[in-house]
Amino acid sequence: MHEAAGTVGGGVRSAELTLPGFTHDVCSAIYPLAVGSPFFRALGLDVEWLESPSLLAHPFDDGSAVTLERSVDATAVQLGPDEDAYRRLVGPLVREWPAVEQVLLAPLVPPAPRPGAALVGALGVPGAVDAARDALASAAGLAERVFGTDQARAFLAANAAHSMLPLETRPSGAFGLSLLALGHVYGWPFPRGGAQALADALAARLRALGGEIHLGSAVERVPDARLVLADVSPPELLRIADLPRRYAARLRRYRYGPAAFKLDWALDAPIPWTSARCRRAATVHLGETLAELSGSERAPWAGRAPTRPFVLLAQQSLWDGSRAPAGKHTAWAYCHVPNGWHGDATETIEAQIERYAPGFRDLVLARSALGPAALQAHNRNLVGGEINGGAMTLTQSLFRPVRQLIPYRTGRPGLYLCSASTPPGGGVHGMCGHLAARRALRDLGMK
Repeated sequence: MHEAAGTVGGGVRSAELTLPGFTHDVCSAIYPLAVGSPFFRALGLDVEWLESPSLLAHPFDDGSAVTLERSVDATAVQLGPDEDAYRRLVGPLVREWPAVEQVLLAPLVPPAPRPGAALVGALGVPGAVDAARDALASAAGLAERVFGTDQARAFLAANAAHSMLPLETRPSGAFGLSLLALGHVYGWPFPRGGAQALADALAARLRALGGEIHLGSAVERVPDARLVLADVSPPELLRIADLPRRYAARLRRYRYGPAAFKLDWALDAPIPWTSARCRRAATVHLGETLAELSGSERAPWAGRAPTRPFVLLAQQSLWDGSRAPAGKHTAWAYCHVPNGWHGDATETIEAQIERYAPGFRDLVLARSALGPAALQAHNRNLVGGEINGGAMTLTQSLFRPVRQLIPYRTGRPGLYLCSASTPPGGGVHGMCGHLAARRALRDLGMK
């Protein structure tokens, strides 16, 4: 294995970005898909997963907050008039999660010789037609159709905003439903010591199986070998590999969505949230209403940075004392900005936090800011600062990086693409590489 950086991990790394003794997750931080990944579960990785009492908190201007709890009922009861609607919407997905998982974390044509079996199986569960309709809906349309209160609509919309899609477009609703259901089934955990612990556990397993990892070893040309798995973006694959002309032309049409602008803070004390419920959750979503959230997610697609952004914040040090010196804390957050944007979103992100936690800025000892250019410099796969491996539009969710039955094949014998630009797409789950490897072994007659 060749890794261009000096440490393993890609988007799963930790470093002292602010002050000595403060450990920050450089890119990803909270991992519902990792604990929910069939591949990672099978590996039995040596990672100590931690979880906050509430998985997620979504505060509002009146001082209230809604939290995502492991129990569907404990979450639903907070939504008042929308309590039963939440149970009807999310409950069936939780009950039938094994069938849902087979569709969520697999390509349309599986590597195993049973095309479509997962999809057919999922459609056979009770309420499957309604669930499929909901999953293919836009988040805004789904929220307005199912819920009557502003709080319930915003709660769903903020989860859907992880997709980085405009909330009026499909399949943004699927992302919101999947994250809520994942929380109820597996939780929203994080590794003790930082994201690097997960990357290091994967590296240790590879080495235990006889694999070798060459750090600081950037690949400039794909080597001649019987089998090469390339965990790179389409632009990188075009740069380092000679590809069939037609495939290369289709690869150049691959689209990227908005970027992330990320901040990390070394803090003198915990964030002083107005709502005590926010002090129980490692993840906090900031954005008041469906309209505000929709505007925030629409702006980057129009080339603008939002003035009141949806902010995704993590505060793991409240439950993981290894991340900061005694009595001190860390926080991690990002918002969505246009791809390749060169501006500075520090003020708007901190204003959103201050809105729900007055006095936050007074606690900042140091901060680190990573805009789109810095993110791409950290990892070439983050094209223009985009963190999903390519826009998760309906077409590119189903067919990525190009429209073909076997998405991992490149047209060049022995060369397979296995990055987040292949199904099932962005997220820390390891399934892109797992499925690509299985397909490659089948093609070579070895599985």
